[in-house]
Amino acid sequence: MIRAHVLICAGTGCTSSGSAAVRSALTAELEKHGLTEEIKMVQTGCFGLCALGPIMIVYPEGVFYSRVTAEDIPEIVEEHLLKGRPVQRLVYNDPVVEGGEAASSLSETAFYRSQMRIALRNCGVIDPENIEEYIGRDGYTALGKCVTEMTPDEVIQLILDSGLRGRGGAGFPTGLKWKFASGNRGNVQKYVCCNADEGDPGAFMDRSILEGDPHAVIEAMAIAGYAIGADQGYIYVRAEYPIAVQRLSTAIKQAKEYGLLGDNIFGTDFKFNLDIRLGAGAFVCGEETALMTSIEGHRGEPRPRPPFPAVKGLFGQPTILNNVETYANIPQIIINGADWFKSIGTEKSHGTKVFALGGKITNTGLVEIPMGTPLRTIIEEIGGGIPNGKKFKAAQTGGPSGGCIPASLIDTPVDYDNLIAIGSMMGSGGLIVMDEDNCMVDIAKFFLGFTVDESCGKCTPCRIGTRRMLEILERITEGKGEEGDIEKLIELGNTIKATALCGLGQTAPNPVLSTIRYFRDEYEAHIREKRCPAGACKALARIVIDPVKCVGCSLCSKKCPVGAISGTIKSPFVIDQSKCIKCGVCLASCPKKAIVKK
Repeated sequence: MIRAHVLICAGTGCTSSGSAAVRSALTAELEKHGLTEEIKMVQTGCFGLCALGPIMIVYPEGVFYSRVTAEDIPEIVEEHLLKGRPVQRLVYNDPVVEGGEAASSLSETAFYRSQMRIALRNCGVIDPENIEEYIGRDGYTALGKCVTEMTPDEVIQLILDSGLRGRGGAGFPTGLKWKFASGNRGNVQKYVCCNADEGDPGAFMDRSILEGDPHAVIEAMAIAGYAIGADQGYIYVRAEYPIAVQRLSTAIKQAKEYGLLGDNIFGTDFKFNLDIRLGAGAFVCGEETALMTSIEGHRGEPRPRPPFPAVKGLFGQPTILNNVETYANIPQIIINGADWFKSIGTEKSHGTKVFALGGKITNTGLVEIPMGTPLRTIIEEIGGGIPNGKKFKAAQTGGPSGGCIPASLIDTPVDYDNLIAIGSMMGSGGLIVMDEDNCMVDIAKFFLGFTVDESCGKCTPCRIGTRRMLEILERITEGKGEEGDIEKLIELGNTIKATALCGLGQTAPNPVLSTIRYFRDEYEAHIREKRCPAGACKALARIVIDPVKCVGCSLCSKKCPVGAISGTIKSPFVIDQSKCIKCGVCLASCPKKAIVKK
């Protein structure tokens, strides 16, 4: 009889931190103590708190262990699993909740209490390689309901009524996309595609869902196939996601064995098959027409629209394409109804949104919040605030296609329309947090540089225009900016937005335009004063020694690799700016914090 379950994260984040060794050590200890019949170990997907991995939760107590190593396992087995005494030094130490009382359960912790998990409902809960655990959580109930109790048009109408919008970035109504492709069922070959080519820097939402709950995506794609009259689906996933690919392959095989893919699904005449196609990592293949071109075996380049994929898509046939997170919502909408889903979120943005929270934030990880949750809640409560006593400066949403939200707008409710109104966008869900040490001109240069490198080069505005913008930004950050550069960036950016062929090119200028909008003073300081206010641009930075704080210990002089620091013991030292290479070694070595970057 099983008396306890030990859940261990086996997502990419925890795996990179050593969770495989933790699982191996636990298996060995359970065998050593004869506990294999009493204690069940379950490998799960991402729990969300990636910064604290490897993560382990012991049920029924619900004890949350963080940063567990293989060396900790003998103590956990001996003390907790045998004697019932949790190992306190490894228990997640959550900040106290309101009223000064400690959180009594995981859902009440600061990280989880403002979240609502729909797309992530099974991540960190089930073994993603065991179809029976998914079925035990109402898995494939939605598919069964659709094919045995509902007509295809009723399925589409339910998705329309729910107000689900595509979570890949554009926010197009999912039901409307399905409706456009639904004509001529049975007479025309159609396809259902899933975009799992997650290329935004710092984004790992889709990867985590595929690693933690692959069957949810498989079930949703089968439902989509039934709705539009398609019998073939393709999941396009980047090859850099080996764990996701392996678990997805296992899940597809299991679904076929259980008769949930293939012919005569649930005893009906509905059939649906699913295959995986691996992407080589080209960012442009996140654009729907480029993705389909790649599946066809050609170089991934976008196609002009119209015709849209719902009319002429994969192999020239009607096709629908949604991303992983969009599909992950579908089974729950079918089970719980459109009104349930519409009751979550805001008037025009229903449901929840998954974000990969990263950058200058305490709780790096994966979060899912109801639409309309203020950015402040995400940053200060779920994210745990900015580390090292620094001030929040901005948040970048939407990756290279998005924009920066300044600290003055931290109370903005996060949904599609509010983000667009302030010059940003939802994007697929990357959320990068920046503090006072980040230079916004440098941030814009980073994202634009990424776009330039990843441009497919098919259209002139993206191929040439973004490179010209990048050249201007490089000059500005090197202290060679000129009057009129800001105006040139704005003009070029607006032209590219209006003329680029695909959505990736059209949104490429967003990081530049949004940082100019909210941080124009930083651009002007770079150009007019040849100064980087954040001290981040190496060519403009000056590292100086405060003569009041300096005690003349000479550590900085000894550490300087180019001999730029001189002085007399017990007297203030000085830095020769003509020799200084701004490496920062002296900053790290000063015990009195007398050296600062300006």
